[in-house]
This record gives sequence, structure tokens and C-alpha cells, in this order.
Amino acid sequence: MNKIKAGIIGGTGYTGVELLRLLHNHPKAEVIAISSRSEVGQRADRMFPSLVGHCDLVFSLPDAAILDECDVIFFATPHGVAMEGAGAFIEKGIKVIDLGADFRLNDKAEYQQWYELEHTQDDLLSSAIYGLCEINREQIKNATLVANPGCYPTVIQLALKPLIDNKLIDLSSIIADCKSGVSGAGRGANQANLLCEVSESFKSYGVGGHRHYPEIKQELALLAGESVGLTFVPHLVPMIRGMQATLYVDLLDANTEVQSVFAKTYKNEHFITVLDVGVTPETRSVKGSNFCQIAVQKAPDSNKLIVIAVIDNLVKGASGQAIQNMNLMFGLDERLGLEQIGLTL
Repeated sequence: MNKIKAGIIGGTGYTGVELLRLLHNHPKAEVIAISSRSEVGQRADRMFPSLVGHCDLVFSLPDAAILDECDVIFFATPHGVAMEGAGAFIEKGIKVIDLGADFRLNDKAEYQQWYELEHTQDDLLSSAIYGLCEINREQIKNATLVANPGCYPTVIQLALKPLIDNKLIDLSSIIADCKSGVSGAGRGANQANLLCEVSESFKSYGVGGHRHYPEIKQELALLAGESVGLTFVPHLVPMIRGMQATLYVDLLDANTEVQSVFAKTYKNEHFITVLDVGVTPETRSVKGSNFCQIAVQKAPDSNKLIVIAVIDNLVKGASGQAIQNMNLMFGLDERLGLEQIGLTL
């Protein structure tokens, strides 16, 4: 088959440049257009020097004609943009993957509550497929519009799926203690994210309500077939990229042998690695990669189970997962273009 022609709308952010980096080495896809209203006419490799010698694209307007020549459009934009723009591409037979939040929440009222925007696209919302490949793989294959999951929801769902699938835990008291690098806040100027503000410091945020909370609750409930009780506390740590979720759950049977359950669940999942007993995952092990590493550990003398999972928030938590979705949507091996090993250092 010919190469998939990809376009990126909102290409000046971290997820946009990650898409460019990863798709450059994709054997079956190429980026033919990248847009940004604020940087029209500028070369992408001037903004991101890492692309020098690899990318000669120039930022165009989001309504440039070349975007209509694409087979797939990635929206790497703030919420609200894909909601208004995706429909026109879909009507032309172009597949859409939204890396934002516009199609993640099934309830329009909940979307308005958390994102302070009215959702105006009922038909698109009802047809969108939630793009967590390890859970919705078959639906994604036939999708025209995919809602790429948030980073926290991705790592939390992957950590809990084996336990929920096998009905091993008390669903009423899940605690998700999560940490993310500063890139998760995006590339926009924000005093709270300056080096002097985050370096040599560690803080929780969104304790009273984070926008990923309703997404996590929604998807865990769909996985379980019933509502879940969730305490979710995200933290900002002084590193650029990476994410760790530490989950505390109560086993219904304290004698359950959970290691084998995780190993069986993810036996055939290329991007999920279940570590040996006693091995603790580190964010650096998956840095720059599309892999998720998971470890489980029982707390002594109790029915408490600790699940630790790490991903790169910009790859498996965003752009890498979007490409994994693209691969499925076009009938390709979902590993294509995503075999990078974690950087470690």
C-alpha cells in the first residue's frame, strides 16, 4: 500500500513535535502537512532544531488545502478545536485522531463542567471510539474518529485492567497516587512551570478535581460494568517527561496470586511489560518509548495490593498511542514506528 498521508493540526506543542519525531521513522506513513495559526510560514525545523535534516515542512493555516489530501488528521490542539474542526475532515473521508479531550467524555454535561465549554457535536461524540488500544482494539480498527486517552487515564487503566477483568478487588476504594513530568502541562508559558518554580520541589495539584478524573472514572466503570470509588491525586515532579501511577487497592481474597494474573493478561501485549516480582519500574526505563512497565507487590500482613506502572506521558500517554491507534485504523501492525527502546539516561 502507499504511505499513509498524515496531517498535524496544532504542531507547535510537545505532542505535535513528538508526532513529527515518531512518524519520521514510520515505514508506512509520512507527514505532509503541519499547521499552526501563530507560526504560519515558519519551518518546523526552525522551531524544533532536532528536526534539522529530517523535516522541511512549513507551518500552514489549519484550513490549508493540503490538509484535504491527508488520509488521517491528528489534532494536537487545546480542547474545543477538534470538536469544531473534525467533522469537516470526516465528511471528506479523512480519519481523525484527537489528542485532546473533546471526545473522551460520553456525557456532554460533564464535559462542560470540567472543560467549561458546551459540547456542540452530538453525532461526532456518539461515534467516537476511545483509543486505548489494549482495551478497545477491535472498535478502533473500524473507527473514523478516535479520542486519544489522557496520560493519567492511560497508565491507571493499564495498571488496573487485570484486576478488574478478573474481579479481584474492592471497586469502592481505589487510590491512584500519580506523578508526572512538567511536559504534561504543555508548552504554553506558565509561571508555575518555570524551572525555578519546579526544580528541587515536589507538589500535588488538582487535588480538589483534575480534568482527567471523570475520564478515569468513566472508563474504569465501563471496564468493570459498575461504578467505582476513586481517589485520584496527581503530583508534579521536577523532570521533563515521564509518569508513574501507584495504585492502592484491596484484594477480595488476600491469598490471590496476582503476578500470574498480570502476566496472563498482558502475555500478548507488545507494549506492556510485567516486571518480575520485587522489581520496581522507573520512568527512565520507558523514556521516549511507547512501552508501559507494570509491577505488583502485596503489602505485608494485609489484603492491600500495590500496583506501580510507568509510561512516557508524551508517547504512550499521547503521541505514541495516537500512532498506535493510526496503525490499527489502517490495518497495519500496531507496532510500526513505535519500537524505540527507553532512553534510560
